[in-house]
Amino acid sequence: MAVRLSKFSAALAAAILAASCAKPPAGQSFDVIIKSGEVYDGDGGPAVKEDIGVRADRIAAVGDLSGAEARVVVDASGLAVSPGFVNMLSWATESLIEDGRGESDIRQGVTLEVMGEGESMGPLTDAMKEEAKRRQSDIKYDIKWTTLGEYLDYLQKKGVSPNVASFVGATTVRIHEVGYEDRPPTPEELARMQDLVREAMREGALGVGSSLIYAPAFYAKTPELVALAKAAAEYGGGYISHIRSEGDHLLEAIDELIEIARKSGARAQIYHFKAAGQENWDKADKAIEKLNAARAEGLDITADVYAYTAGATGLDAAMPPWVQEGGHDAWIARLKDPQIRARVIKEMRDPPQGWENLYRAAGGPENVLLVSFKNSELKPLTGKTLAEVAAMRGKSPEDAMIDLVIEDDSRVGAIYFLMSDENVKKNIAWPYAMFGSDEGAYAPEGVFLLSNPHPRAYGNVARLFAKYVREEHVISVGEAVRRLTSLPADELGIKGRGRIKVGDYADIVVFDPATIQDHATYEKPQQYATGVRDVFVNGVAVMRNGEHTGATPGRFVHGPGWKGREAG
Repeated sequence: MAVRLSKFSAALAAAILAASCAKPPAGQSFDVIIKSGEVYDGDGGPAVKEDIGVRADRIAAVGDLSGAEARVVVDASGLAVSPGFVNMLSWATESLIEDGRGESDIRQGVTLEVMGEGESMGPLTDAMKEEAKRRQSDIKYDIKWTTLGEYLDYLQKKGVSPNVASFVGATTVRIHEVGYEDRPPTPEELARMQDLVREAMREGALGVGSSLIYAPAFYAKTPELVALAKAAAEYGGGYISHIRSEGDHLLEAIDELIEIARKSGARAQIYHFKAAGQENWDKADKAIEKLNAARAEGLDITADVYAYTAGATGLDAAMPPWVQEGGHDAWIARLKDPQIRARVIKEMRDPPQGWENLYRAAGGPENVLLVSFKNSELKPLTGKTLAEVAAMRGKSPEDAMIDLVIEDDSRVGAIYFLMSDENVKKNIAWPYAMFGSDEGAYAPEGVFLLSNPHPRAYGNVARLFAKYVREEHVISVGEAVRRLTSLPADELGIKGRGRIKVGDYADIVVFDPATIQDHATYEKPQQYATGVRDVFVNGVAVMRNGEHTGATPGRFVHGPGWKGREAG
């Protein structure tokens, strides 16, 4: 009897599958039909020419829909059709508050922004809210939330074009309980930090994220990170990290990430995987070997990358963490002390001892581009190199950096040229590498024109397809789509997204692999990519015929621990 039931079940499943792919009955109707496209389903294979029918927010049919009707028919003949792309490292936390359209990413086909590199928009104390308001730069906003889930709900209710999701920041929960001190948490503090992670997971966080080169995250030791990752793993969440070193101690930092994954039971991912600094470029192959060995051991280890040879962060990444203990105001006060200033300059010039110095890794002040200032009097320096500014001021590069931080009362945004293109190709070729812009989602207008972003804000996905798929043939179109869709969705524990599949959410991109192109440069970064024609988010068109529609159907995409381990 059991055998008969099993055979019957298999036959029924096959019939249902065949029916879902078959030509629908005449008169069947959909809200949207995308017809005659070269469909990449997200699983990495070649394209198949077929139609997609959408009802409400879901994909309702895939196959030959020539007998069906729809309110909107999109002719995708000669174009690729794929699931919406996932930005695995987004800093659209503030830009979406200013402008919910998220145009620089939407115009590249990004339908999900994943936030939370070390710092997240919750959980917050009253003191953290006050500090965050003081540190705001070009974008000003009220903080109308306390927890991470409340922030993501706020974005959805406000109205955003892309979907949004986030890790809870390990730095954020540390500041919540420990502050900016260089010490381990007490057992009671660590227990409360774990509880904050658990609360965030229940609210829909994807896991816990760290950024270990920055103070106060730098002060966290491995056992603390294991404890937080364990709390996330209880709910199916992962651990994702800007690891402790991407340069001189890259291999040791990878070992630490693997140890955290092994001891916590959480899957783990490396943010913006790279070998930074020319003297470290030869470590790229060994780094990938370590990741492959960990995967062979059974650990779920992945990475994300961006398609550029320069990174972007602040001038704080050129100064030793000890001078930053106690928070921003304490850092500025110390830099004003002549004796401390002299010590900081010496350590900036010397080979770093136990910390990551991106200024030295860049190879010199001509390879540090200043892109973001808070002080209006300093904004004319935007787009100049540190070498140029130091010469203008008649100061050493190190003195100029310290002066700029003090005068701007901020970390000062900077681009550091650190990587080799050959290594970028190697990292893109690794089958478990995804893609993240490490930037906001902007428009070349209004408040966004007051600072320069890294060009990856406007071009990361487009550059992947144009340079590394079409020109360099590092990976195929189908594989690039997989890395941007189903792989991140699976690794994040998100159900119902990342594939062109009946029943899944209708996040869909129509683009031309032959013409998709980035146009943003370091000199002129605020230029939209081209080649993406149509974008649908939850079944709603946010981009048609290359123009944003103004629609804001984006949702808070919940992680695996939300409401009894549902996701999506």
